[in-house]
Amino acid sequence: MTSNRRIFLQASGALLACVSAPAWSLDKPTGTVVLSVIGQVRSPNDGTGAHFDMAMLERLPQSSFTTHTPWYAQPRKFTGPLLRDVLSAAGAAGSTLRAIALNDYWIEIPFDDAVRHDMIVARLLDDKPMAVRDKGPLFAIYPFDSRPELRNPIYYSRSAWQLRTIEVR
Repeated sequence: MTSNRRIFLQASGALLACVSAPAWSLDKPTGTVVLSVIGQVRSPNDGTGAHFDMAMLERLPQSSFTTHTPWYAQPRKFTGPLLRDVLSAAGAAGSTLRAIALNDYWIEIPFDDAVRHDMIVARLLDDKPMAVRDKGPLFAIYPFDSRPELRNPIYYSRSAWQLRTIEVR
């Protein structure tokens, strides 16, 4: 992975953010694919989208936060790349993200949530890999404790555990 370029994200004609984006083509995964970004992507690593194995996600910049959730009795620490960095690596552009879980459950997330909020694609829970039975191996989650407005059913419902695919629309 080499230099960075700048991408300007827009929604409804308004500039949302300017983010650094990798100026490389996405490598092909060498391990088991754990996440596919499909739909409106400009950096596919095969004919169907941008596919990531766990090592590729680990190579992206990592973020962590500890937050209360409706699913755990105590605050938990989540670690992984920011969702916006995953989308940037895939060259994704759109207005809606459809997050699809291993069991085919899906939820739509506004694309700009990835820009406005430090959502992460968590691969670690309390510094340990997440098993499927523990909502893993990937969990798209908001930093609920960072802003009071995130602590409501709308944002809770937009979190997707056992994440396997992000369809960019």
